[in-house]
Amino acid sequence: MVTKLWARAREVIVLAPKRTLIVVAVLVGIVILYVLGNEKQQQNSGTNNANAPASTACRVAVTADVLNVRAAPDVKSQIVGKFKLNAEADAEKVVQNGFRKLSEGRWVSTDFIKPLQGRDC
Repeated sequence: MVTKLWARAREVIVLAPKRTLIVVAVLVGIVILYVLGNEKQQQNSGTNNANAPASTACRVAVTADVLNVRAAPDVKSQIVGKFKLNAEADAEKVVQNGFRKLSEGRWVSTDFIKPLQGRDC
């Protein structure tokens, strides 16, 4: 039965006009690109809160004039960015050595941030 179906599918493909095959191939390509794009976007989101509703995911506000973002949870770690007073950022629940993890390779001191009201931090 499978052999008959495969033979029939091959006949349809051979007999189909070239334009139809091109349209089908383009549509399949678009679907593949869409799926790959969504997977990449989810991987690059930078937080483990992807499944949490946006209104309750951990988000913090900066309380210092300038806050250094560091590569690791250590005051001697390389500075990889900065935030100004009242800036907001998504964060993770992970806290080590007095630093909260924002995303992979991005940490800020817990002394100079506060969780936003109603957020799960």
